[in-house]
Amino acid sequence: MTRRLGLFVLVAVLGIAAGVRDGFDAWVDATDLPPVLVETSVEVRDRDGVLMRVFPVEDGRVRLALSLENVDKDYLAMLIAYEDKRFYRHHGVDPLAVLRATAQAVWNGQVVSGGSTLTMQVARLLENSGTGRWQGKLRQVQVALALERRLSKDEILGLYLAHAPYGGAVEGLRAGSLAWFGKEPARLTMAEAALLVALPQSPEKRRPDRHPDAAMAARARVLDRVDAPEQMQLAAVPQAMKPFVRLAPHLADQMQRADPLAGQHELTLNARLQAEIENLARRAVQGQARGVSAAIVIADHQTGEVLASTGSPDYSAQGGALGFVDMTRAVRSPGSTLKPFIYGLAFDQGLAHPDTLIDDSPVAFRRYAPQNFDGQFRGELTVREALQLSLNIPPVLLTQELGPARLMASLRAGGADPQVPGGKPGLAVALGGVGLTLNDLVQLYAGLANGGKTRPLVWRLGSENASEQRLMSRSAAWQVGHILASITPPAGTTARSGQIAYKTGTSYGHRDAWAIGFDGRHVVGVWLGRPDGTPVPGAFGGDLAAPILFEAFGRLKPTPTPLPAPPPETLILSTAALPVPLRRFRSRDAAFQKATDAPLVSFPPQGAVLRQSGDSIPLKLRDGVLPMTVLVNGAPVLTGVRERSVMLPISGPGFSQISVIDARGRGAQVEIRLD
Repeated sequence: MTRRLGLFVLVAVLGIAAGVRDGFDAWVDATDLPPVLVETSVEVRDRDGVLMRVFPVEDGRVRLALSLENVDKDYLAMLIAYEDKRFYRHHGVDPLAVLRATAQAVWNGQVVSGGSTLTMQVARLLENSGTGRWQGKLRQVQVALALERRLSKDEILGLYLAHAPYGGAVEGLRAGSLAWFGKEPARLTMAEAALLVALPQSPEKRRPDRHPDAAMAARARVLDRVDAPEQMQLAAVPQAMKPFVRLAPHLADQMQRADPLAGQHELTLNARLQAEIENLARRAVQGQARGVSAAIVIADHQTGEVLASTGSPDYSAQGGALGFVDMTRAVRSPGSTLKPFIYGLAFDQGLAHPDTLIDDSPVAFRRYAPQNFDGQFRGELTVREALQLSLNIPPVLLTQELGPARLMASLRAGGADPQVPGGKPGLAVALGGVGLTLNDLVQLYAGLANGGKTRPLVWRLGSENASEQRLMSRSAAWQVGHILASITPPAGTTARSGQIAYKTGTSYGHRDAWAIGFDGRHVVGVWLGRPDGTPVPGAFGGDLAAPILFEAFGRLKPTPTPLPAPPPETLILSTAALPVPLRRFRSRDAAFQKATDAPLVSFPPQGAVLRQSGDSIPLKLRDGVLPMTVLVNGAPVLTGVRERSVMLPISGPGFSQISVIDARGRGAQVEIRLD
């Protein structure tokens, strides 16, 4: 009887135990888990993987992606030893830790240590729940047990490393390591690792910048647990949280807008160079008038990869400079920076050669009469000298022959997007009467430097670059570059003449100051001005932008890359040795035009009506070669005239035709009426 009762009790106990187990399993399996996918900050990295920008997640928090392979092994060992030494053996709850914590609380009358495992802490972090009430602790137990059933130990540990708080808006080990030590968590000292282990338990009360004593005490407890050398206790704690890097903010924002779902943007930029160029842009506007901004772009002209790009000195509105405006993409007047392309196209079309003579004299095209910047005219000089001096009349003459539309088509073929006021280009485009961006100009000059072939600028690493487009022949491109390289560098620079080919420009009203240049490998573009387009009195490209250009090359590399040798087909001759049509620039219809020095009757003018007084009238002549012959109605009246002001015998009312022939047989005539 007793044996039967014992068996019945045993069966009953086993049944109850099985029921409890099944109920417990059902309770755990029915757990509604919080989302375990970690939302991490979007990262912008340079060509070598260096972090350049971090975009926060919700509520402005920074949480960076991290894999266990990139975590210091000593840190992981220290974390397990201090927080949960049986982590890899329990199933979410450590009964021994719970018993220990309970016994310590009973013995001391207060909570001395917690019994939470790392898995339970992950449950709390995922649900952002407290630990003070038993309902909250029970929920953590349930979630921890469910997590252990659905995730591996490494996945759970990864969730802890992603969500652990480190003070302020910083979450996750990687963000904490960068914020407090400015380094990735792959190689931490024991003191650094211990602080990062201790901080998440009470991130605000142990913040080393606000509570250094509490931070050191917490770190000491971790170090004691792992028997670290005593000298580790003497290491100082950080005095301030390091700001997260924010390089190339305009470009980073642009990449994020273009691909908002990407978790990481890998750029062609070089972080070191980018930081130096941003500092250079800030220096460029120091001492300038309020509101002056600056932009700099550096690219490899052989690949099109942009190595540095800064759209303003500061990514703010400080100083009234509208720093949020990306001036690398703003449409501005290019001033004289388009002149090299006009000359290059003229070389290609056989209109001129660098040693062709061209006339820098007053000229008018209907109502458009261009003037040189200084108001002076140099007369006849070589095309080479005209470009070196950045004269205005010669490129306008060449544009008249090329046609403004051809110049615009060439710029578009080079990848630029010129904006023409009114939509129809005129001769003013030669002197900056068109809108281009700094990126446009850098791409165009890259083509000039790359043997006349352009390829689009690229900012994203691994982007497929479009095929090259021919801007001009390689001989024409070399000739233009050779002329630009002979321009004397600004005073105070270390570069020698012939190392860097560059051109400066100043737009109408001193609104934009430009300098674009290249060596054998890289091209640099600099712009200074006000983003709102208001003038900057006294701003010249040669004075403001050119020194910045040469300093940017100095930041890029110790010495410029040599410029290429001339292509074999390049025609290198003096003016006298050139073919006759290339010795002196003449328009295509010059044979049908009156010579500029042909004789001219300045008085009486064509169609004049004169009152007869005596038997002669005054005759005034201009230009032409003396002596001259004067005819009236086809009959010679004066011969061998060696004066430009004479009295012409003429009588009788009515119409008369006065003709003048100079010593070279060139003539002029007017028709007048005598009353």
